[in-house]
Amino acid sequence: MSDRFEAWLESSGLVKPADVESAEEAAEESGELLGEVLIRRGFLDEREAYRRLAGHCGIAFAEFEALLDSIDPQVVRSVPRPYQDRKRVIPVLRRQGVLVVVTCDPDARVLDLADALACESVELKLVTPTDFRRVQWALDLGQLGTGRPVRPQVAYGSDLLDHDVRVEPAHVGLLDAILADAAGERASDVHLERFRDRVQVRLRVDGALREVSHYQIQSHQLQGIVNVLKVRARLDIAERRRPQGGRMAARIGGRDFDLRVQTQPTLHGEYAIVRLLPQGRDLFSIETLGFSPGLAARCRRLLRSPSGLVLVAGPTGSGKSTTLYAGLQVLAADTTRKIISVEDPIEYSVDGVEQTQVRPELGFGFADAMRHFVRQDPDVIMVGEIRDPETALEALRAAQTGHLVLSTVHANDSVDAVQRLYDLGMHPNSIAGELLAVFAQRLARRICEGCRAECEPDAELLSEVFPRGAPEGFRTFRGEGCERCRGLGHFGRTAVGELLPSSRELRLAVSRHAALDELRAVAQGAGLQPMRESALELVNAGVIAFEVLPGLFRADMLAG
Repeated sequence: MSDRFEAWLESSGLVKPADVESAEEAAEESGELLGEVLIRRGFLDEREAYRRLAGHCGIAFAEFEALLDSIDPQVVRSVPRPYQDRKRVIPVLRRQGVLVVVTCDPDARVLDLADALACESVELKLVTPTDFRRVQWALDLGQLGTGRPVRPQVAYGSDLLDHDVRVEPAHVGLLDAILADAAGERASDVHLERFRDRVQVRLRVDGALREVSHYQIQSHQLQGIVNVLKVRARLDIAERRRPQGGRMAARIGGRDFDLRVQTQPTLHGEYAIVRLLPQGRDLFSIETLGFSPGLAARCRRLLRSPSGLVLVAGPTGSGKSTTLYAGLQVLAADTTRKIISVEDPIEYSVDGVEQTQVRPELGFGFADAMRHFVRQDPDVIMVGEIRDPETALEALRAAQTGHLVLSTVHANDSVDAVQRLYDLGMHPNSIAGELLAVFAQRLARRICEGCRAECEPDAELLSEVFPRGAPEGFRTFRGEGCERCRGLGHFGRTAVGELLPSSRELRLAVSRHAALDELRAVAQGAGLQPMRESALELVNAGVIAFEVLPGLFRADMLAG
């Protein structure tokens, strides 16, 4: 990352002055460059920054996928690799006397390459540092016909391999290149799947799975890749009949990740899923999750409560844990309160919170932790999930004894979360007395701001959502696809939520175990704005696309 980048960054307005100041201090301590710290902490989007830098410098910006189709391996091999590494340049193509050179340094000097390769001129293309490394690794791994595989530079927190296990270097290199791709694409998960006669690599980006087509992996190679994952995650490499789960730490593209590994035997052999959890970056705040200012203020007020139970509800993958961590950051800023959490797993470290990992193999689960915690003089207790009657009972008891308890529960909406506590056998009076609020949410893909445009809504979906006709002034938008979003039309996700606060009417209905529909009517009468309404507001504001709604809500929840 060049000095020119840093000088431009300070005047670009891409980051807040306070974030720059904080990153400058960290850069001085670590010896990193300012831009690297900003990207690692999540203050700066690497691709967006380099795209704008390319425009500022008058250089073409290039995407990784487009480069793979145009690289000539013979041109690459014509320049020694040490020179490419030192100068941060890769000559990729020669056409009609013009040498095309890829670099991540806008100050790169490449005229000597034109002379050395007898070209009349040079066309410079700027890529992000992550994509520069991905091009190198694609070349090293033979994806472009450049010879024997070489392992990319991915550092792991434990020993790479058990010496009693035979794994080919190509398997190691393939796995590292796939993980580098995942990090570069902002993927949350990697799926390595095997079918009868093919292997499929898919990345989950912004909640949607997308196939990566430039890997040609054979079935026997996938088992080698799975074996590497097993060794790194300290799983049993000989066990192929049962599912296994483990974790490992890795540094990929200059960033630290906690990787969660799951393997699963299937009809055609084992497949693996890797979840990538970026570490060392600032977590989301309540405001940056996408909540409206009014809803964010109500959430903050709840966190100041002295006691009671606050639940975050939603299906798997709806961002419940992220919302809890955002709340923990608010609580941790108040040094007058003692905060303890028990989690499975601990996804992010929060300064100021005593975080504990459950250990089922030792008989230490959520309920056991809760019983110990109440003896340690805490003010706030966070339990990662209420999934069984014992944990639910201990959470309510902790709330009854003067603690603020935060947790998550799997439920479709805030009223379903109350029903979930009934199903777990909790007494209606206990629920009514201690439940402060339920926040229910989904995650929806954001329309890319670089290509957002107003559009006509799908007529069939419009009639489903508004059986009596759409309200006046209702508008819909979509992303048309651009360089920023790589043609997808969406970039990032936002939360769609609803907050069910406790009220006298709701407590009375809960205490007499009212039916679900009656509870929902009481909640709406007390001011609950259903998630459907929040989602439609985001559609009308151009934040999310109208077409994503069926993927967020069941048909009975979607129809107005």
